[in-house]
Amino acid sequence: MSPFNLETCARPNILALEPYRCARDDYKDDGTNVLLDANENAFGPSLPASASSSSSSGTGAGSGPGFDLLGLHRYPDPHQHDLKQLFCDLRTTHAHTDKTLTPDNLFVGVGSDEAIDALLRCFCVPGVDRILVCPPTYGMYSVSAQVNDVGLVKVPLLPAPTFALDVPAILDTLTKTPSIKLAYFCSPGNPTGSLLSKSDIAAILAHPSWNGVVIVDEAYIDFSPSPSDSLAEWVLEHPNLVVMQTISKAFGLAGLRLGAAFTSPPIARLLNALKAPYNISVPTAALASKALAPEGLSVMREKVSALAAQRDVLLAELPKIKGIGRLRGGTASNFLLYEILNSQGKPGNATALKVYERLAELKGVVVRFRGKEHGCEGCLRITVGTGEETARFLKAVEEAIEEVHKGEVA
Repeated sequence: MSPFNLETCARPNILALEPYRCARDDYKDDGTNVLLDANENAFGPSLPASASSSSSSGTGAGSGPGFDLLGLHRYPDPHQHDLKQLFCDLRTTHAHTDKTLTPDNLFVGVGSDEAIDALLRCFCVPGVDRILVCPPTYGMYSVSAQVNDVGLVKVPLLPAPTFALDVPAILDTLTKTPSIKLAYFCSPGNPTGSLLSKSDIAAILAHPSWNGVVIVDEAYIDFSPSPSDSLAEWVLEHPNLVVMQTISKAFGLAGLRLGAAFTSPPIARLLNALKAPYNISVPTAALASKALAPEGLSVMREKVSALAAQRDVLLAELPKIKGIGRLRGGTASNFLLYEILNSQGKPGNATALKVYERLAELKGVVVRFRGKEHGCEGCLRITVGTGEETARFLKAVEEAIEEVHKGEVA
């Protein structure tokens, strides 16, 4: 039995928080009500008629995004029940449990970043509590901690290419540092592209004395080999687990800024209580709902399959290029982490940085230099693109490495 106790883990002021309430909490808009409760503009949005006629709701081809611009003078649904149900339908696979996810298990926010920050505000007392991260990992955990004046404890991942969790070190750190309230783990990792072991996560959840919350960031989970790789259903069995996801990556909707956090109902209630009342806009909810509906899921899976094919092209062709070193991570994402070798055949940041800059400035191809991240010496992170983009990148990186090598021996 986990020692997790929400009453002593969460901040007292958050436990006592009375969430903002509006009349829509009691009386929803059924299309017949006269809504005079929220100081909205009853004459509608200040948009030309052409905008509403070209983008109004509909189901036919070219019918627009699926929301009525003439309704934008009304505040959005503060609870997002229907949107949350679509997330639950997607992640309820019964691969891990016979129980079923419900909207009570969900918090939805402005990207996963809102959930990252909300968890810090919910559980960590500024200047007192800490979070645990495992570099190399997503940088916003540290940024949000600093913004909230929360300390940072780092337990690095095991060396490449596995980039696995150092479970003994993590367990020992949690035992010795009770001020750690949150532990953030990224799976598939960024920038590693590696899935974390389920047994490793389970071992941390089974810590016998730590009273804190485990957060698994699954931003890239739909690029992993199997739908059962997601741990979203685990929140039905573990009261101190949060699994974050997003529609920015596999769904190709980064511009919408929508993320979801699956967790136990008590934690979800706290997160929903402290959020802004109307944090998800009407257009965002409408477009996301289309993406999460069966037709949208079919399109997403087709595009993920196409990206996986281009990922295979990169895996096959990059090792053939002189100056490309080892793959330093996994393939469970839409990016790959590769070493760049100097003219002596050794990975190094100096060469990798020059190749990165040359690609961007002279070849018009932008990748990401990750050499300063723990365990990523001399590495570039390459996002998988279209077939045309893949071909252009392969040609450009071969040229850039050759040019940099010539400069090194000159």
